[in-house]
Amino acid sequence: MKHELQDLIQGKGRDRKTDLIQTISDYLRTGKEAGAANEGEQYTKQQEEKSLINFIDKNNLWHTGIISEHNKIGEGAEQKVYYNPERGIVVKINDSIFFGYWLDYFYNLIIHNYFFPDTSYTLIGFKLISDILYAVVEQHHIVRTEDINLENIKAFLEQNGFEHTRRNDYYNKELGIILEDLHDENVISRNQIPFFVDTVFYLTDKFFEPEEF
Repeated sequence: MKHELQDLIQGKGRDRKTDLIQTISDYLRTGKEAGAANEGEQYTKQQEEKSLINFIDKNNLWHTGIISEHNKIGEGAEQKVYYNPERGIVVKINDSIFFGYWLDYFYNLIIHNYFFPDTSYTLIGFKLISDILYAVVEQHHIVRTEDINLENIKAFLEQNGFEHTRRNDYYNKELGIILEDLHDENVISRNQIPFFVDTVFYLTDKFFEPEEF
């Protein structure tokens, strides 16, 4: 599994032309590696964002559709959530505030889509709102039918290698992946089936180490 995830993060084994998340990740990773190669210079998120905006301009990736405030159904520190009843989806705009780099945010999306394909994210563009850059993603809308039992979620994650660390946070020692913020609004129960609709994955240095056989 670790090798497969590493390949996904590195853009191997998939058609990147049809996957905007992967395309953006490849571009940002190349820029970060080039920035890190300059001795004595720290590659900052501000530099990364400037480069990302140039890429958005060049490839016409600005989201021009209307996102109505009347359809807002949620808002947190990192994102705003809007419901589109005609398509049965939610649209989320995220400014990556929880991540040190935009690249880490897109890695988070890739890992989420791997583990939870039923609630996978599709990147549909970007917006600048009050000089703040937001990624715009779509996701299937999951209707809650009962409250989630977080103890059941804990047991499920532990069966899959994620150890509970504190509150609603977990760590997979074998993969080197941190999973945080799994409270009862980020996991929804529908007909007794849990759906992970908002996850925060962080990749540690251990994740990038070669897999041992």
